[in-house]
Amino acid sequence: MSGETDLIKLYSTRILALAADIPHLDRLDAPDATAKKRAPLCGSTVTVDVKMADGKVSEFGQDVKACALGQASAAVVGGAIVGTSRAQVEKARDQLKAMLKQDGPVPDAPFDGLEVLLPARDYKNRHASILLTLEAAAEAMEKAEQAHCA
Repeated sequence: MSGETDLIKLYSTRILALAADIPHLDRLDAPDATAKKRAPLCGSTVTVDVKMADGKVSEFGQDVKACALGQASAAVVGGAIVGTSRAQVEKARDQLKAMLKQDGPVPDAPFDGLEVLLPARDYKNRHASILLTLEAAAEAMEKAEQAHCA
């Protein structure tokens, strides 16, 4: 029974509120690049579109088909990503992975809102879904930079 109670606590009011209000849920009409990521274990999928200007995200769009934890992560990332560089996004991705898997610290600002997902550390089967948006964003930004340099 305590496992069920812990799972209920995991889906806190804050996480559910974020999941219900994800910014930038519209796909972009003419993105510089797109990336799609899928968590094989649960089937969650996130597709990200980016437009870049001066090495930073100028526009962001996402299509999120994920559990509440993946949606909460997408909400935090969507609210923070415009104006960030690929290095910042990759650092946030790596910090989030370390926070979940190695008891690392919360990601740096502007992605520090991912702290809400600290209780998910104990649920390894949810980690992939939580990481999807940052992984897709980093990949899309890399593709956009490569296309710009080509």
